[in-house]
Amino acid sequence: MKFNEFLKSVAKIKNIPLPAEASQFKMSPPFRDNLEALQKKMIVNAKSAGVMALFYPDAQAETKLVLILRKAYKGVHSAQVGFPGGKEEPTDGSIEHTAIRETWEEVGVPVTSIEVLRAMTRVYIPPSNFFVYPFLGITRTTPKFIKQDSEVETVIEVALKDFINEANVVTKTVSTSYCVDMPVPAFYLNNYVVWGATAMMLSEIKDMLKQLM
Repeated sequence: MKFNEFLKSVAKIKNIPLPAEASQFKMSPPFRDNLEALQKKMIVNAKSAGVMALFYPDAQAETKLVLILRKAYKGVHSAQVGFPGGKEEPTDGSIEHTAIRETWEEVGVPVTSIEVLRAMTRVYIPPSNFFVYPFLGITRTTPKFIKQDSEVETVIEVALKDFINEANVVTKTVSTSYCVDMPVPAFYLNNYVVWGATAMMLSEIKDMLKQLM
């Protein structure tokens, strides 16, 4: 889809109800409920993070969504695909600002060029004890991505047509910090398996966009 057509489609995005948990849970890993139950006492001390689902025109004016492959490290989200984003800092004026700032830091999209269209439904992440607040945003110019080498392995540019294609919703076997070789619902985008909380947030975004297109 051309970006100018995408902009027309999302013009009324604030006027429709969020699909919320009903949409997110379609992509929830089968062990998620057990993890949440185990974390029940810790949730009260959960930290906050903001992430950005950023849509933009590529050089041919086709609509794309940017994701990132995180660096491998000793942690629960090592080498996973996610949105640009990160932990809320004391200097952030809001969690929305966190998502915008982190998008600048991780993929180099200037803060002043990011327009937030809608806050989406937050997701709790049991392994790291975070509430993640996703935002749907756009930048009207083709970004020149500059990845943050310390945290980002690869910038992934996903075509909108591939993102909303139901054929790219699959079941894949992944290794997790709790169980090896666990089948989970996932998106298969640009040859990357996207699962867990990111897939749950993508599911809500996809379902909402499909109402507008």
